[in-house]
Amino acid sequence: MTGVLNIDKPCGKSSAQAVNFVKHLTGCACGHFGTLDPFATGVLPIGVGNATRLFDYFLTKKKTYVARFRFGATTDTLDPEGALTVGGGVPSEGEIRKTLPDLTGTFDQIPPAFSAKSVNGQRSYVLARRGEAAELSAKRVTVEAFELLEQTGVDEFAFRVTCGAGTYIRALARDLAERLGTLGYCTALRRTASGLFAEETAVSPDVLTPENCGEFLIKTDSVLPFPIFESDDRRLVQGQKIATELADGLYKFYFDGAFYGLVRAADGTLKTEKKLC
Repeated sequence: MTGVLNIDKPCGKSSAQAVNFVKHLTGCACGHFGTLDPFATGVLPIGVGNATRLFDYFLTKKKTYVARFRFGATTDTLDPEGALTVGGGVPSEGEIRKTLPDLTGTFDQIPPAFSAKSVNGQRSYVLARRGEAAELSAKRVTVEAFELLEQTGVDEFAFRVTCGAGTYIRALARDLAERLGTLGYCTALRRTASGLFAEETAVSPDVLTPENCGEFLIKTDSVLPFPIFESDDRRLVQGQKIATELADGLYKFYFDGAFYGLVRAADGTLKTEKKLC
């Protein structure tokens, strides 16, 4: 069994738990293409079988989230599960809209203390749970769009964020609040899209069984945005290079009419890069 399951991850489950669930269903090696915090919900693509080898090709994929931020308070985890601290005021819609461009584009972001970032060989969240201050380096992130949707409570607002990989929405809540002269944290988070995967086609784990999971499996080649290359040259499946006039780049390789994997053209030669069938 090879392909991708577009899971609609429920609140309260970790991404690792979702992967283990799919692994139990399919009996195959599995891996997700970008973690979601336990309190978050939504699109979590999970590769099954050889599709787990696609991970590197989804690292830079664009993601879209709908989030709710509360102002005038924060938590040590920047989400609803942490210890609460109250302080600061609640900004107006106008003040928020005026500030959003400051956090749109490419800029440096300091990850949350409770994150999986490595600090001297240890996960930052492990140090944070022990009460140890971890100095995290700022990372370059890209926020393509940061939109205020509506006010959802006395001190809470909903936002839509489209961003590149590595962007922490919890940190955006913190940083937006800081620029508004107050405190803030993320109260709810849903990923509505991850690359080609969207919430409209995501499936709840509740409906999956060992008998029907294959019906929801997305074919590997259908989620790869590369041009097609067809050949019956057996040297490619044997790992050899062949001469080519193709432009440099990656191609979906079909051998004898069936999808085989990815080939890379470079400097007039072509070689298989990943077997995905």
